[in-house]
This record gives sequence, structure tokens and C-alpha cells, in this order.
Amino acid sequence: MRKKYPTDLSEREWSRIEKHFRVSYKKGGRPPKYSKREILEAIFYVLRTGCQWRYLPNDFPLWKTVYEQFRQWKKQGIFEKMNYEITKYSRRKIGRNEQPSACIVDSQSVKTTEKGGSKAMMEVKK
Repeated sequence: MRKKYPTDLSEREWSRIEKHFRVSYKKGGRPPKYSKREILEAIFYVLRTGCQWRYLPNDFPLWKTVYEQFRQWKKQGIFEKMNYEITKYSRRKIGRNEQPSACIVDSQSVKTTEKGGSKAMMEVKK
């Protein structure tokens, strides 16, 4: 049993996203050493704390296992699907349509100095 971290998922949160992490294994294969939830919680720990993969606390699965699974899930688009589902759920919960009807794009322009060129290109003034 490992200690609880603030980044751990509640049962309710896990039940919402669990379907994205269901995996069928080939018959006769070795069962996984770590659950998908343990690995996902380790990924959330790294993302929230900013620690390097190698410095995951020892009570999480091995960092190489966590990192490799993160790469596979990222490549498969699992996190995008999970985020989409959470967004839909959140919008329904507050009484909005699941799909946003508008988007705001914001940008800022900053005027730079008109003087240009590098120091090496400028004449030496005496």
C-alpha cells in the first residue's frame, strides 16, 4: 500500500475515465505488474509536481514503466479522448451544450524598436 498524494484520483474521477484505459491482453500472456490507475496517478504526479521521471517516489511504479506507458498513451491519443470526455461531462453538469458554440482567439502585438542590426554590422563611432 502506498501513501496518498494530492494528485491521486478519487474513485469517482477514476470511474469517469477508466474506460479509456481498459486493455485486453493476449491469452497466455503475463498479467501486468501495475494497474493502469497506478501508472496514471504516477503520470499525474510528474505533471503536477514537475519532477523528472527518474525522481518519481519509490512507492509509484518504476519510472521507466510509467514513462513508456505515458508515451504509448500519448501516441494513441488517450489523453485527448479523456480530456474531451471530461469537458463534455463538465459542460453538461453546468447545463451547457456538450459542444462549445464559440471560440475566443486572443493575441497581443508588441511594437519593437525600429533600430535593427547586430553590433558587428554597425559602424564604430569615434
